[in-house]
Amino acid sequence: MTFGTIRAIGLCTGAALAVLASTAMAQTAGPQDLLPPQAARSADTPAPNAFDQAFPRMISQPVIQGEEQKEEKPLVLPWSLANARALLAAIGSIGTEGLDPADYQPDLLREAVAQGPSENLDVLASRSFAWLVEDLRDGRTPMEARKQWFVQDPDHLRFPTADLLAGALASGDIAGTLAQLDPTHPDYARLREELALTAPEDTERRKLIRANMDRWRWLARDLGKQYLITNVPEYQLRLTVNDRIIATYRTIVGKPGRTATPQLAELVEGVIFNPTWTVPQSIVVGEGLGQKVLNNPSWARQAGYKAVKGENGWIGVVQQPGPGNSLGLVKLDMPNRHAIFLHDTPARNLFNSDVRAFSHGCIRVERALELAMTIAILGKGADKEQAVTISNSREYTRVPITRRLPVYITYFTMASDIDGKLATFGDVYDRDSPVLASLDQPRVANRSRVTDEEVIEIVDDPRA
Repeated sequence: MTFGTIRAIGLCTGAALAVLASTAMAQTAGPQDLLPPQAARSADTPAPNAFDQAFPRMISQPVIQGEEQKEEKPLVLPWSLANARALLAAIGSIGTEGLDPADYQPDLLREAVAQGPSENLDVLASRSFAWLVEDLRDGRTPMEARKQWFVQDPDHLRFPTADLLAGALASGDIAGTLAQLDPTHPDYARLREELALTAPEDTERRKLIRANMDRWRWLARDLGKQYLITNVPEYQLRLTVNDRIIATYRTIVGKPGRTATPQLAELVEGVIFNPTWTVPQSIVVGEGLGQKVLNNPSWARQAGYKAVKGENGWIGVVQQPGPGNSLGLVKLDMPNRHAIFLHDTPARNLFNSDVRAFSHGCIRVERALELAMTIAILGKGADKEQAVTISNSREYTRVPITRRLPVYITYFTMASDIDGKLATFGDVYDRDSPVLASLDQPRVANRSRVTDEEVIEIVDDPRA
């Protein structure tokens, strides 16, 4: 197969060609080998420290959603005066992480230190340390302020508070242990730098930076070796391999209101080429599409619709694969309770709009065929020739992938844009307000890690 064949089906961007050209190695090598050796394994990479050895960088898929597991209450351990003073210093500088030192009761701790070693010092210091761990690891924002947030962060299971406490006291490196909890995504460090550069009197901007720093803590500390991440307010999707952005794609997201796109962390389990679209009954019956298909067979055939009528008058309509299919040429199979997925669209002109909140919740992706073929190859579901053949067949085909790919649907109103510049994005769903308000409220203890918000199963109309 030649690159000319690839271009003939529309895979003509430099990023896609670079990925596809590397996939011969991907069939026998790991994902790190898709990058040049100097990018994948830099000689400047520091040797693992004690924290990394105890809590290694995630090399498997992240825990996504599931049943809540309660961590045992942090242990109260003996604190030396040196360790307690180091904790006070860490609390005093925690503002650089966008947190408020007053949340961790430094005055009470300082009084206890002045009185010397005691059970009271052990209790106060252990508690303040645990609160710092919880906020740095899980995020300070209470769940009720995280609107339509359905990600279950696995970090409390990977980095238990009691283990961190024991390790910090044994090493004496209180600040270092806490600093290792920072999200590994480069945007977190970039926001922290921006916070340091922002004048104290610019309170509005500082709060926005702090809110978006906290949003990174809501996710897993380490997102994985390769993943998709889409920032809803930016209307952009990124494919990342080994911390390097391989390709970016414009997106169309849900309209504000009940069809707003929720925030999720799911796994792509397969790629569906030439998908069918099972039309919701709200359209079949509510808009009369079923009768129209039955009564106008020539129109239905041209539009790709097939209808089935049951004995009780029930009508089912399925749009067949083809360039006019409302889901386009591909969709990513990522099972979830919300029925959200990423897919193509025949209405590609909509990607030219600056504000692209048009859908009923699902995410439409420009150059979706390019993305789907890349994932099928990276996921070891098909090689280049197979992917092209399947795509051109015009037949519904689901290609399962053996390397399931995490996909993060996020909501950042301040982040790096696709040009690598820190930018702000419109708060299309008004999800900033409750997060910003929570920063002015006292810290909430014993926070839930699971939202009690309603799960809205999207009945998507991709024609809209």
